[in-house]
This record gives sequence, structure tokens and C-alpha cells, in this order.
Amino acid sequence: MKKILAVAVFSFLFVSRITAADSNAPALYLDVNQPVDQRVADLISRLTLEEKATLLNHRGPTVERFNIRSDQWNQCLNGVQWDKPTTLFPVCVAMAATWDTNLVHATANVLSDEARAIYNGWHLKTNAPGQHKGLIYRAPVINIERNPYWGRNHEAWGEDPFLTGRMAVSYVQGLQGDDPHYLKLAATLKHYAVNNVETDRQKLNATVSERMLHEYWLPHFRDAVVEGKACSLMASYNAINGTPNNINHWLLTDVLKNDWGFQGFVVSDLGGVKTMVEGHEKKQMTYEDAVAQSLMAGCDFSDKEFMDNIPSAVRDGKLSEARLNDALTRVLRVRFRLGEFDPFDAVPYSKISPDVINSDANRAVALKLAQEAIVLLQNRGDILPLDKNKIKSIAVLGPLADRILMNNYNGKAGKTVTALQGIKDYVGAGVAVTHALGGLVGGDTTGRWKTESAEVAADPKAELQKAVELARKADVAIIFVGTTAAVEQEARDRKTLGLTGTQEELVEAVFAANPKTIVVEMSAGPLTVPWIAKNIPAVLQAWWPGEEGGHAIADILFGDVNPAGRLPHTIYASAAQVPPLDEYDVTKGFTYMYVNGKPLFPFGHGLSFTTFKYDNLKLSADKIKTKGQVDITVDVKNTGQRSGDEVAQLYIHQVKRSVKRPAKELRGFQRISLQPGETKTINFTLPAAKLAFWDEHSHGFLVEPGMYSILIGSSSEDIRTQGHIEVQ
Repeated sequence: MKKILAVAVFSFLFVSRITAADSNAPALYLDVNQPVDQRVADLISRLTLEEKATLLNHRGPTVERFNIRSDQWNQCLNGVQWDKPTTLFPVCVAMAATWDTNLVHATANVLSDEARAIYNGWHLKTNAPGQHKGLIYRAPVINIERNPYWGRNHEAWGEDPFLTGRMAVSYVQGLQGDDPHYLKLAATLKHYAVNNVETDRQKLNATVSERMLHEYWLPHFRDAVVEGKACSLMASYNAINGTPNNINHWLLTDVLKNDWGFQGFVVSDLGGVKTMVEGHEKKQMTYEDAVAQSLMAGCDFSDKEFMDNIPSAVRDGKLSEARLNDALTRVLRVRFRLGEFDPFDAVPYSKISPDVINSDANRAVALKLAQEAIVLLQNRGDILPLDKNKIKSIAVLGPLADRILMNNYNGKAGKTVTALQGIKDYVGAGVAVTHALGGLVGGDTTGRWKTESAEVAADPKAELQKAVELARKADVAIIFVGTTAAVEQEARDRKTLGLTGTQEELVEAVFAANPKTIVVEMSAGPLTVPWIAKNIPAVLQAWWPGEEGGHAIADILFGDVNPAGRLPHTIYASAAQVPPLDEYDVTKGFTYMYVNGKPLFPFGHGLSFTTFKYDNLKLSADKIKTKGQVDITVDVKNTGQRSGDEVAQLYIHQVKRSVKRPAKELRGFQRISLQPGETKTINFTLPAAKLAFWDEHSHGFLVEPGMYSILIGSSSEDIRTQGHIEVQ
């Protein structure tokens, strides 16, 4: 045994010396005319084992011999993180509420412009202002919103895999650009997979059926990988059926790399290796074993633990050098495609100037996104839109009326517009605008994100009375309530689906003083507020709307913009309607597909200041084969007096089935703009494959012969027209 070990050590040292000596060979890896994979292989052949390990530490030091930086990643979820202001967009759940993939693509394009501009600025000038940032960005978060209490719902795209998948593809393509050779940025999908609980997330084990994994928890990741071509993907902290994702070979290699053909790299979540040593109770192991098992399972990139333990793991035979080189190939392939090893001017994105950062043009995109995201939940008596020519006084109330709501993965805010300021800007000096906090949001003030936890010190009773008096004297009262990072945020799940603090008391008191009261909800997750839904005539969902949110809200309130946002999640009627949060089978009552009973507001819901008629539904065939498709057309007409957008939604339903299937499944949507009296024809293509369910006997998707309903309407509950297709 000693002789074998000695030979192995000698062989390793010999190879290392040859590799180091070979560093004087012609630098093929710097030749821009060579194929990327050959350049990557050449660079890897020149690296020592320790240098390879260093380059797989995402916070590692520079590899001095080749002057290769290791710390190359950043965040840009709804605004590029930097120490100077960048454009602050509405949060991602608001982006999803637009149901506008083109606008989401345009938003991601702005984010990548600003990220590249930051990179270009410091690359060109040694002493350029601001932090130096790389080009690998950890966005988007595409975890699915099964859990309405989840503290990170603001980062995600709602409860539906199809909607999330469409949004993810648009966002990823906007970040990564459309150049055939170079990447603009490298997008990282987070957090793979079955991750939507913050409580005990570093040791959580999700028990999930094979069917639910393939039908609900994985399809949107597949869309973003196969169609969106995302370059990176983050393994989440949790375990699935007893195996932590960081060492889950089935998840990271069998499904992701083999079945889906993923060519990028997998990165652990921060501290992901550590969870195997100190987190998951039944998986505790040494750091060397944790590193070796992570890499052998398919995790390619991680923390300091990789740099510190890869060399010994290779020497001890726990990690093959072939797998190590594969991981490094995946990471370096992305970095070469970002242009890091090419002359700066050779990369077309090097021409993006720092002048674009938080420019007027980018602010205009943020404004449009905020406008399109706002959902008109109800409007009894057509109290909205308001006519500023008939209003002399407005009471703008609530703890969120004069506040910009930030989350942890956006940038530093520059010029921002609160709802109070937006209303003042809109009505001008001719209308008296008064303001009072009226109450407090409350929430945890001891958690991780303290900047959003502090609230103005005030006497609640005095503030409430002030708000009531202002409402009583005003022509209209507008109350801004919702959540902050003190209520829902990373590492903090919500404690209630209702309003926290004294906010509901505020709404009830103001409404008693002035029946012309409007409530604007500014939250990320759904708000279950049955009293408000029953009593308040007009309710808007405005999310956390970014730097131009105040102007967007005013534009909707006064009718300059007709609202057309749609809910990307179900708003449950009560907490009792939500299954236990450790239940990962959504058929037990989660989401619009399986909800038990009537929700407060359904998935896809959103009203308008005009009306739309659906007519003339046509199917290209009434029978198709299991590998066929049907083309669908339907006419949508604006039958009202205002121009506006409509979001036509296509759902399917299997009439007779052998297993429990959803009441409805979203399979298409289009947002269109219509002038009064205008009609447009919408086209959908529905492949038979989109009618399938996962069959646990054959371990694959199965399309059952039989009848299927084709349902088209304005929400999951507001179906306007339908047809049928028979699968043979």
C-alpha cells in the first residue's frame, strides 16, 4: 500500500511539474480564432492542481501566474447591485404580474446593459469610481410559489410553472444577449430545486413524489435551461427525499446535464458545502468528503471549501481529476464566452457606456413595468379612475404611502418617487394633498435586513386619529398598506397571510370616516384580507414597484393608464384554505390548479377600466394524435370607451382521466393593446405534449387519449369561450 501511495504521489508531482513547465508553451487559449473548447482545454492543461482548485472558489484570490480573477459574480434581480445608484425596477413577482414577456426581456436587457457598463467602466480605467464587478450574475430566482408564506416570493414569478418558465426564458435571454459568440452576462438560475421555505432551509428535507417533481417543481427550470440557454444554475440548500441537493447526482447530473443537455456550470448556494458538514443532520461528513461528493454529484463551483479541499480529495482518490477538469471546463467555458480572455475591444458589449446607468431611458422602462404590473383587484361602483378636475382634496394615508420598498437583491436607489410624491406630482397645486402614517406595518426588527425593519417612531393611537380626521375632511382617501422586508424577506417567512401591525385597523377606521376610500396594497406575497375585499370599493395591488412606482400608481388612479396587470398567484380566502407547508404535493390544495373552495381572488385575475368580448374561437382540428398539435385562434374586441390592454389566457382541462389532474392548467397567454371598438385575432399553438402528465409507471410524460377542454378567458375563473379537442 505504501509503495502504491508513493507511486501515486510521485506521478502527481511529476505531472504537476510538467504542467507548470509547459506554461511557457504557445498560449493557444489566448488565440481568439480558436474554438472555445480548445482554448479552455489548453488553459486547463497549463494549470496546477492548486490553481484549478482556486478557480473553482467563487470568492477565491487571483491566480497570479495567469492573472485570472476568481471573484467574478454579482446580483441584479430587479436592479444591479453596486455602490452607486442603478435603475431600481419593480420586484420580480411584479414583473410576472405584467404577463408581458417582451417587457420582461426589455427589463433584463437594461439590467445587463448597466452591469456591462459597470464592468466596462472599471476595465478601462484603473481608478474608475465604484466597486469592480464581474459578469456572472446570480439571477433570476425561478423557484415556484407553492408556499404563500414564503419570505422570498418577491424574488420569484408566481405559482404556475408555465408562466414562470415563459418569464424565465425572457429574463435569461435579456441578460445573456443575442450575440452568437459572446455572452453579455451569464445568468444563474436560483435555487434548484424544490426550494420555497426559509425556515430551517439549510437542513430542510422536502419529501416529493416523482410525479410532482416532473410536473410542478422542474418544468420551468427545464425551460430556462433548454430554451433560455442559462449558463449557470445554483443548487439549493435543501434536500429532496433525503439527499441534499449539493450532492444529488440525480438532480445535478442525470436530469440537468444528461437529460436536459445543460452545458453550463452548477454553483452551490453560499455555504452549501458547509450544510453537509454542519446542517443536514444525517449527512454530516468531513469537508473533504463534502467537497468530493459535491463535485462527483455534479456541483462545479463553490466556496473556499472547494479551494481548500480539492487537492487532497484528488490525492486521496475521492475526486477524479477527469471530473475536476469537467467542472473547470464548464466554468471556464462561460468565462471565455464572456470575453474575459479576449482583447477588450473584440467584445461587442465593451462599447456600452457607463452613461446608460440609471439613465432617463432606463427609468422609462422602470415606469412602464410598474404601470403594467399594477392589478385592479376590484372597482365596485366604478370609483376608479379618479377625475382630478372634480376633486379638491385627497388624504394619502398609510405607513407605505411615502416609502420606497427595497429588497436585498436590488441596487442602491438613486432618485425615487413614492406614492405620495407621485400623487402630488400628478394633481399639482390645484388639489390639496394631506398625509398621515395612520399606523405601522410592524414585523421582525431583529432580523438580517435591519434597514427595512425600522419604522418611524409614532404614537399609534394619535396617528390613527390623525388619519381618520384627514380622511373625513377629504373628497377621497387613498390608503397604502402592505409588507416590508421586516415581514417577508430572505431568511424570514411570513407569519400571517393578512396585514401586520395596525394596518387593518387603519383601513376600517378610515373607511368608517369616508366611504370613498381606495386601498393600494404594496406587498410581494398574496394578502388575505377578506374584510377589505368585502367592504372597500376599489383595491389595487401595486407590489414593491421600484423607483418610478409613485408615478405609475398615480397614472392608474387617475386613468392615464388603464390597468391590465394579472395576478401570478392565488390569493386564498383564508389561511385554513392553505395545506400544511411541509406538504409538497400540490394536488392537496395548493395553487389555482388544485385549490379547495373559492379563493379571495383567483390566479390570472385583474380588472380594467374598459370591457372586452371574446368571440369566434376556432381550432385547426377537432382530433389530433398524441404527437400532434392544434392551432387556436380567437377574436378579442374592446367593447368599452377606453383604450386598454387585455391578457388572454389559455387553459386546458382533461375531461376524463386516470389520475387526479388540475381543474385548469395554463398553456398560453398574450397581452394585447386595443383601442375602443378594435378587434384583434389571437393565435395559440398547443402541442399535444402540453396535455401530458408524468406517469410514475413508465417514468415519463404520458398523453392519455380522450377529450380535453380548451378554455380561453380573462382569468383562471373568468373563462369567456371554450372548445374541445380529442386526442387519439
